[in-house]
Amino acid sequence: MRRELAGGFELDDDPGRIDVDAVHAFISRESYWGRGRPRERVERTIKGSTRVVGLYLDAEQVGFARAVSDGVTVAYLADVYVLAAYRGRGLGLELVREIVDGASDEQSADVRWLLHTADAQGLYAKLGFAEGLPTYPLMERGRGYDGRP
Repeated sequence: MRRELAGGFELDDDPGRIDVDAVHAFISRESYWGRGRPRERVERTIKGSTRVVGLYLDAEQVGFARAVSDGVTVAYLADVYVLAAYRGRGLGLELVREIVDGASDEQSADVRWLLHTADAQGLYAKLGFAEGLPTYPLMERGRGYDGRP
């Protein structure tokens, strides 16, 4: 899938086009959720994802999102970003929309999408995401989950 957006931007789900160095630079240096993440780990997350979508302006990667899913019941949206210079144009909304509503078999109406966010609830709400039910508290286990955002 390649989709042109206004202003010369383009969405593309070709994993071979992802600029791993650019994704690593943002996640490891600028994101609150992956600061310090090693490049090798970023590369492995991209390879292990069900779907990745890059946001491009000409040849430069200016945004990214990835999904991990069993293709039947659950999908997790991760590592979503748009570089600061390009925010406020609806590009993040289009990037997330492409991931969750994309024309892939693994994204069906029955898939329950999950994500963590500390600052973009409004964007995700526009696409039907809602805060989790307090009767089903989130629990996490694994490296990097120490209870802090």
